[in-house]
Amino acid sequence: MSAARSGELRIGIDVGGTFTDFLVVHPDGSHLAHKTSSVPSDPSRAIVQGLREIADLRGQSVEELLGSVGTIVHGTTVTTNALLTRRGAATGLLTTEGFRDVLPMRDGTREEAYNNRLEAPVPLVPRHLRLPVPGRLDHTGAEVTGLDPEAVRRAAKTFRDAGVEAVAVSFLHSHASPEHEDAAAEILAEELPGIYVTRSSALLAQVRYYDRTSTAVLNSYAGPIISRYLAGLTETLEEAGFGGLLLLMQSNGGVATPAELARRAALSLLSGPASGPTAGLFEVAPHGWDRCLTVDMGGTSFDAAVVNDGRPLVMTDGTIDRWRIALPMVDIHTIGAGGGSIARVDDGGMLRVGPESAGAVPGPACYGRGGTRATVTDADVALGYIDPSSFMAGGIPLDAAASRAALERDVAKPLGLDVVSAAAGVYDLVNVTMAAGVQAITVRRGLDPRDFPIVVAGGAGPVHAAAIASELEIPVLVTPRQSSIFCAAGMLACDFKHDYVRSISGSLAEFSLDRLRDIWASMAAEGRETLRGEGIPESAVTFEPSLDMRYAGQWFEINVPVGIDGMDAPDRTKLAELFHAQHDILFGYRAEDEPVEVLNVRLTAIGATPRPPLDLGALDADLTEDPQIGEREIWSPAQRAMVPARIMDGHRMAPGARLPGPAVVELGTTSLVVLDEYDLVVDPRGSFVLYLRERAHELADRLSLAEDLVLR
Repeated sequence: MSAARSGELRIGIDVGGTFTDFLVVHPDGSHLAHKTSSVPSDPSRAIVQGLREIADLRGQSVEELLGSVGTIVHGTTVTTNALLTRRGAATGLLTTEGFRDVLPMRDGTREEAYNNRLEAPVPLVPRHLRLPVPGRLDHTGAEVTGLDPEAVRRAAKTFRDAGVEAVAVSFLHSHASPEHEDAAAEILAEELPGIYVTRSSALLAQVRYYDRTSTAVLNSYAGPIISRYLAGLTETLEEAGFGGLLLLMQSNGGVATPAELARRAALSLLSGPASGPTAGLFEVAPHGWDRCLTVDMGGTSFDAAVVNDGRPLVMTDGTIDRWRIALPMVDIHTIGAGGGSIARVDDGGMLRVGPESAGAVPGPACYGRGGTRATVTDADVALGYIDPSSFMAGGIPLDAAASRAALERDVAKPLGLDVVSAAAGVYDLVNVTMAAGVQAITVRRGLDPRDFPIVVAGGAGPVHAAAIASELEIPVLVTPRQSSIFCAAGMLACDFKHDYVRSISGSLAEFSLDRLRDIWASMAAEGRETLRGEGIPESAVTFEPSLDMRYAGQWFEINVPVGIDGMDAPDRTKLAELFHAQHDILFGYRAEDEPVEVLNVRLTAIGATPRPPLDLGALDADLTEDPQIGEREIWSPAQRAMVPARIMDGHRMAPGARLPGPAVVELGTTSLVVLDEYDLVVDPRGSFVLYLRERAHELADRLSLAEDLVLR
């Protein structure tokens, strides 16, 4: 594909488990948002179908539409779903002799220290395809025993006979020298032409053998899947007339070309939700915040992330499906709680909600697509939060009677409750579960969730966000006018991003600062080269250096950003102080007399992308019309009863308008529930800001809470 063309359309596409979201942005900043049902068996079909529907809305053919598009940015769950359903590529592992069982042995610690019944996950590579190879390096990279080429060839024959599609090569201490892994990869390329090979030293040149091996295996397991998907999608788009630039979201919050993402396939495992934090920062920045929580509740899952000090929090010790992935990734906490989450009563008489989901097909009972089991969406309908006639702007009329029947059968009768009480129980339980997810991502980092406004996304997010915030005592929530396509919007604001790491285990007081400077310089040169290949000019390239550090004797290290000055002229005293301060924030203490160790040197290379104007708060309705479109009863968690509430057309609510709860603001693709204790104000961007009424005096200046324009 060619480079992005200025003055043309940009499209963000977020493929979710239930819906695929599209955001078309015109050069002047105006936009068109669209949703279509996902096709889990073939996500590319939903993309093509959505583009056809958008073309029809614009009175064009698909070829005419794509001919005017300069850039498409796409987030995908293809590899995530392949991993979760164990439908990834048949994968082999070449490992150092004596370390064949590194995957089941993991890092030697118990996943849940007090759970004696927890069964270990089944490795992605079965034991007969985990093949040891003679050859050994020491921790400095010096050769102790030479690599046995014939053993590699015998392993290649075993892989070929077993129909293996991908191989991970991970040898002990290869982070210090890639020599043996490079030689093994060359032999595999000769013996198995076209096979997908991951060298752990090329993917993740850092210490900790299990982390490196698990990450390499995940990369190979996902590699052929994402490669085939991207090749098919690219071909389909080109045949339809697309000649612009196709970019993919990475798990680190940046974008990359299809070729680069195919090489580092593991970075596609959280591709979809990774753009949310970037979009969230744009929503709260006008109010003076450089931090926020983002919550995205769709049809299948709930994702929570943190933005602090103007940047999304990133982790390098994540897990996916209980397997370690040590590549830098936006710290997103995902749980199986969405609009399609199934509600049931277990054998012990306890109400359960999720993680099993009805998904897009057959969907909740109210969708009328063959689903019969009660879901969170069915509970929302029964509680009056969703108007069956206005869901998806009327494109999918809902069957309220089917919702009540499913809740009656699956929840109310087994618990001896009426339907409304049963639906309220489902609502309460899923909200508490999501609130616990937000606490998990903040408290473990030493952050108080009450200090962060929430930015709400997803089709189901605005229905539940106020209840989640109330549970956590969070006073402010911001819901973008186009919250249901929030991640698709975030994708269009993300830059190219590539991460590099080198291990230099040693004392901060003793290692060479010249060596540290040289390592950063080498990684910066590699980053520039990669970004140049993606069409990014030198003037648009910046770097974010950091160090993984710990007190001597600690098991875990923390990542410490050091700033560009620390990269060009590292200073031991300043580096130590940055570590002590970060440790104090996370753990509540600092030990300045203790020696500090450095484990890894990291660098993120960022290539800035053009950002045409985008106003998601653009008002597209007649603001002179009365925004109130009716009144109906909704469930009040505070009063534990159905109460009358005003129903508003959100598209008619102008900036500055205020609305007291309880109320529901309908936006076609979602409904925003204003609970009793909250009021709502429309900010200058057109976004909907909920705030605790009792805290209004504290927030008046920040939220511009003027006394006029209040909807009475």
